Amino acid sequence: MGRNRARRVAFKLPLMVLAMSVILTAQAAPDPKLDALVRRLFPTSTSVSPKMAAPPHYKVFGKSPDVAGETLLGFAFWTTELEPLERGYDGPIKILVGMDTRAALAGVVVVAHHEPYGSFSVDPPAFAAQFVGKSIRDPFKVGQDVDAVSRASISIFSATRAIRNSSRRIATQLLPREATR
Repeated sequence: MGRNRARRVAFKLPLMVLAMSVILTAQAAPDPKLDALVRRLFPTSTSVSPKMAAPPHYKVFGKSPDVAGETLLGFAFWTTELEPLERGYDGPIKILVGMDTRAALAGVVVVAHHEPYGSFSVDPPAFAAQFVGKSIRDPFKVGQDVDAVSRASISIFSATRAIRNSSRRIATQLLPREATR
């Protein structure tokens, strides 16, 4: 190895170590805002894992009356990370979805959107409430098992598709096959 190359490697190595430690520390740091949102989806949760990759999600742990210690309650994930091309009337609708280990939705929280009719379509608690307990096997059809709002159909259809598609993706990739049938 040439002298100059050896110096470059010796100089870059400490910088790479520093960069990796910053990245790992940032990933491991708890996010109080995320924890609060996850607690809305899983009220008995005690901890949330750092974000996992492929697909992007968080594991949610909590106390179970049947098991000593913490147990996996389910998963939380952002629809915008799993379905980034899904758009409402005026852009993406950022929704945090919770799903238990039986492939049933624990709930949804609409976090951000730019929908002009959001105040009576995706914002009201009734929109999120209709997804609690919904199985990934349900049809998720607006007007059938998901309530429609006449002047906000683009927003409702988009949000419903994002919830359905991201939930099914998480379930098929993270849950045992029996849970997704």
